[in-house]
Amino acid sequence: MVLRPRRLSLAGLALATAAAGLTLLPASAEAAPTGHLPTAAHAPALAAAPDIDVTRVQAHLTELNAIATRNGGNRRSTGQGYRDSVAYVKGKLQAAGYTVTEQPCTSGCTSGAGPNLIAEWPRGDASKVYMFGAHLDGVSAGPGINDNGSGSATLLEVALKLAETGPSMAARVRFGWWTDEEQGLNGSEFYVRSLTSAQRSAIKAYYNFDMVASPNGGYFINHITSAAAAPMKAYWDSLNLQPEENTEGAGRSDDYSFENYGIPTSGYAMGASARKTSAQAAKWGGTAGTAYDRCYHSACDTTSNINATGLNRSADGVAYTLWKQAVSDTAPANDFSVSVNPGTGSTDPGSSLTTTVATATTSGSAQTVNLSASGAPAGVTVSFSPASVTSGASSTATVSVGSSVPPGTYPLTITGTGTATRSASYTLTVKGAGSCTPSQVISNGGFESGTSPWTGSTSAIGTFSGQSAHSGSRYAWLAGYGYAATDSIGQTVTVPAGCAQATLRYWLHIDTAESGTTVYDTFQVKVNGTVKQTYSNADAATGYTERTLDLGQYAGQQITLTFTATEDSGLQTSFVVDDATLTTG
Repeated sequence: MVLRPRRLSLAGLALATAAAGLTLLPASAEAAPTGHLPTAAHAPALAAAPDIDVTRVQAHLTELNAIATRNGGNRRSTGQGYRDSVAYVKGKLQAAGYTVTEQPCTSGCTSGAGPNLIAEWPRGDASKVYMFGAHLDGVSAGPGINDNGSGSATLLEVALKLAETGPSMAARVRFGWWTDEEQGLNGSEFYVRSLTSAQRSAIKAYYNFDMVASPNGGYFINHITSAAAAPMKAYWDSLNLQPEENTEGAGRSDDYSFENYGIPTSGYAMGASARKTSAQAAKWGGTAGTAYDRCYHSACDTTSNINATGLNRSADGVAYTLWKQAVSDTAPANDFSVSVNPGTGSTDPGSSLTTTVATATTSGSAQTVNLSASGAPAGVTVSFSPASVTSGASSTATVSVGSSVPPGTYPLTITGTGTATRSASYTLTVKGAGSCTPSQVISNGGFESGTSPWTGSTSAIGTFSGQSAHSGSRYAWLAGYGYAATDSIGQTVTVPAGCAQATLRYWLHIDTAESGTTVYDTFQVKVNGTVKQTYSNADAATGYTERTLDLGQYAGQQITLTFTATEDSGLQTSFVVDDATLTTG
């Protein structure tokens, strides 16, 4: 939670009276014993909401603490600790099937701040979105495990549980892990500001979780009497926790960014530096006259600073709220999707090429999917290994081109048949023997179209104070931190067969605070992990220099091209890349 207090917006005040006439769930007769960790099954309604295993949430906290330890003891938004936190959360979500986006904060954030991380569960009505968020950054003074690893880890485990159970969705669920909150709510403000009015209107409520495991904590809800807060309050009422309004946190966390644009908000919190009253200690236990979190913004905010009972109650309440707001009461029908990567291929007659056919279970249970291809011209055959898969698995498709197939472009359809029929397109280009169609195969080489399809340290892509583009307005600024760090971006491309030349061209600007010709910081171009070019701080110069690399040896192959900058622990060296192309001819 950001230290600087903010005024409560008019929109936020209006929320406090929005729930007139709303019927809440009845409270249980007595509070749960201190040693018992209640589950969502104790709530009187919506029994389908799952229990969130608090030990899994704590495992995420352990990893965030380890990340901080490896990176100077903190996870501040401008440091490698934050970037590593983003990578950890992103990896878990991608493996679970989420649509995950790193959003660079290109204005309003602290210089060098890492990206927001946005994850959407790709099911449910996209016109009705419920959003759950927590800031992932911490302060410089410590690892930030309660503030706000607790909120971040809680949302991560709830998101994973949603993917694991795969219920039928009545609405879309989106999660946000925010950058630069501790410096002024900057990441979340940038996100909401970047949305169109229609996109903001689609968000029916935003739920924020900031410090949900304070060791001497209370049970606080943002805008506790609002319609948005109703399911959150209902769950804690069912445990007889008698929650109170979160007055300490008003205007001090990322829900405020959403309030300012008229989006209904709520959320859980367990308190920061304010002191617990005698009445609260009598109701919730703990020590009166002592801060809810004595390690707030301090080095002692580690995994030892976590209230497991409060963390579990918060996590189960988040799951209860998500299921109440976004999950359908009807059982999902079994369904799946089919995709092809790469979606195009080019080869000469008498040869073959391969592509990966991936399937995914989009609702219900996994099923057997039989694969087939159509649209192939005479002399072209498509075989699959294996020919049938269980949805969620992949197959290799081999496209064999006979020696008499005439040159041309042929659209093929890859079809999966199960309880439904789903398909994906593949475009085959057949060349004449030894022919070459000049082409340029790098996508978004000038970085003007966001970050896709680049992968890796994509938060380095954007527009930043201190550097300028070779053309357009965006570029990739790798390294330049002044401490030990590595940035790497890459994309996978197919170099067409039959061409005599394949040349990588890119513009590189190097500036450094190092002196002399000793190599301290390096920039490398890699193909499939093998270093092909290296430049260093010793190559620093004013302005951009065009660099070229012959890749003719990779004709007819799919390759992964990577730009990697590695900086030592001393003075900064910035490697700025723009306008990358890979042309054949």
